[in-house]
Parts: sequence; structure tokens; C-alpha cells
Amino acid sequence: MYKETHARSVIKLISWRFWASLTTIALVLLFVGEIKAALLVGITEVVAKIILYFFHERTWDKIRFGKKEIQPLILWFTGLSGSGKSTLSETVYKELMKKDIKTERLDGDTVRNIFSKTGFTKIERNEHIKRVGYLASRMEKNGIFVVASFVSPYRESREFVRGLCNNFIEIYISTPLEICEKRDTKGLYKKARNGEIENFTGVNDPYEEPQNPEITIDTSKLSIEKATEKVMKYINKKM
Repeated sequence: MYKETHARSVIKLISWRFWASLTTIALVLLFVGEIKAALLVGITEVVAKIILYFFHERTWDKIRFGKKEIQPLILWFTGLSGSGKSTLSETVYKELMKKDIKTERLDGDTVRNIFSKTGFTKIERNEHIKRVGYLASRMEKNGIFVVASFVSPYRESREFVRGLCNNFIEIYISTPLEICEKRDTKGLYKKARNGEIENFTGVNDPYEEPQNPEITIDTSKLSIEKATEKVMKYINKKM
């Protein structure tokens, strides 16, 4: 996929005007047979069309007909550790960036580096998600799409974030627990089952499944490529 730069657009416009004016000069010379008249008509045409084009564009800039304002979305990926939410959210983020959509990505691991003292009890997790949700809502109000990827295990905090945002899209990554455990390269599930980690979602802490998510994806049944297509199709409809 290629993006046309402003410089290329300007050069194309100048090139087009040059050949269009040269054609006008040639036609006038052909019919009139006077080089001075042909040049005068050609120069007059260039000046007149530049002026007309300027006012034409200024006028259409003020006309709202045919313009559709893109409303930013909060894409909230939720699911168990190892479900594939971070991988999927990253690919969706890249697809939005390809479309030149102003987008920010918030991920559970990176955000916890900022709020490093946040714990993992239910109260602490809910407060953490509410803080992140508030941040996302402020970005939305400033016209920025947000791709957020958090376990966010409790309905209470997810619904709180939904209430803060105008266009909250809950994307539930429903990959089964046994599949998530098989994918666990860090050995976190094993440590949790051995009692080395407390409050680990899916083992010794519950995950409250979304009741009415906008999108549900099981990455054990759907590839990341197909899952990305599904999310982008939904986004395109909303836009």
C-alpha cells in the first residue's frame, strides 16, 4: 500500500496545468495562426483557472454536503492471559495506522510500567482499569482512536469505562483457558497453580465474561489474520 505525499500531489498538479495550457496554446495557434495570440490566451487561461480553482476549493471547504466526520472508537480487547488479545490488538492498531487514522494503543503490560504500584486484588484492578478508561475517554474526546488490550476481568470496571466513552467497542477474546495455558511461554499459569502467584485470572481469581460484547473472537478457531479482518469489517461499518 502506497501513500501519496503532498509534494507528489503538487508536482502532479503543476504537470497537469503545464500540459493543459500547452494544448490550449497549440489549438489557438492551429486555428488563429498567430503565436502572440496563442501565448496570450494560454497565459490568460492559466491565471484565470488558478484564481477560479482557489475560490472553488475555498467554497467547497465550507460546504458540509458529502462530508462525513469520523467518530473515534474505543476498541477494548478483553480476555484471559494468552488468549491472543495483545497480538490481535497490535495488528488492528497497524491496520488503523495504514488508513492514516490517528490512533493510540494502550496495553496492560506497558501501562503497568507507568502505574507500577498498582496491585492485583479486585479493588486494585478495578481502580486500575477505571484510570485507564478515563485516559482512553479523554483521547476519544480529542478525536483519537484507542486500541486498548487488558485482561480487565471484572464487568464492573468494563461497564464503567463504557459509560465514560461515546463509542465503546468491547472485543471479547474468548479463547478457552486450556488453550491459553498451552500458549503460556512465561509459565505464569503453572506458577499460579503452584501457589506462587496470587490473584491470577483464570486460576485463583475469576474472569467475568462479557454479557453483550460487540465482537467475540476465539483465536483457537480463527487465525489472527481472519480475526483482524473481522474487527476491521466492524470498524469500517461504524465509520
